[in-house]
Amino acid sequence: MASGPLDPEQLRRFERDGYLIVEGLLDREETELLGLAARGDARMQAAALPAADAEGRRTDLTVWNHPGDDIYGAIARSHRVVNAMEQLLGDEVYHYHSKLSAKQPKVGGAWEWHQDYGYWYDNGCLWPDMASLMIAIDPSTTKNGCLKVIRESHRLGRIEHGQFGNQIGADPQRVDRILERHSLVECEMQPGDGLYFHANILHASSANRSDRPRWALICCYNTAHNDPYIEHHHPRYTPLRKLPDTAIKQTGARESASDQKFVD
Repeated sequence: MASGPLDPEQLRRFERDGYLIVEGLLDREETELLGLAARGDARMQAAALPAADAEGRRTDLTVWNHPGDDIYGAIARSHRVVNAMEQLLGDEVYHYHSKLSAKQPKVGGAWEWHQDYGYWYDNGCLWPDMASLMIAIDPSTTKNGCLKVIRESHRLGRIEHGQFGNQIGADPQRVDRILERHSLVECEMQPGDGLYFHANILHASSANRSDRPRWALICCYNTAHNDPYIEHHHPRYTPLRKLPDTAIKQTGARESASDQKFVD
């Protein structure tokens, strides 16, 4: 396990709050390359699954398990990303899956309150020792449906999840009680900013009613000691080959390969 780029104060905030925003995680050139690749990637967009909310609005979500040699894989395997994740989770990590989330102007849908571990528990992961990194491709604001979290909710353990409305989410009555005691944070970000968030933190997002898109790359990681005990459509422990940070620019706006497998 590497030492990593995060300082003690950042680690303390993540442990306390359950999330951490790192401004300028990708520099301007890297962010532009990511945006060019994502918006021009016909295979990625053809594999997108429309996730509808209660109003019929949708978020286009493309999911894949193993990082390739494209720009998404270069980011997901970069030292700055993986070493930080290992600092936050205290163990070797592997790539659990990544996804491209596209909320289009006016029609982009909402996500109900949920924990990622609310889903991943059923995948055979015994511990919630997992986390995700969201990287903003566009400005992410309250107007276009930025991610929102309930601070410190990762300390509450796994919340009961079920079918509430059109989505599977956390028990809304319990969420209401949690919101009476914990603060809601709108995680606004500029392109290139990164948001690390714990698998047990409650998070959601509103619909994109603005005239601006809200696209993001989300990379999810599991710890090596948390190898799932059952087979699932997301992978069991698979050693992750890290790449130097320079690989992002060297890869350039390379789109997904023709043999990349997406999750249906």
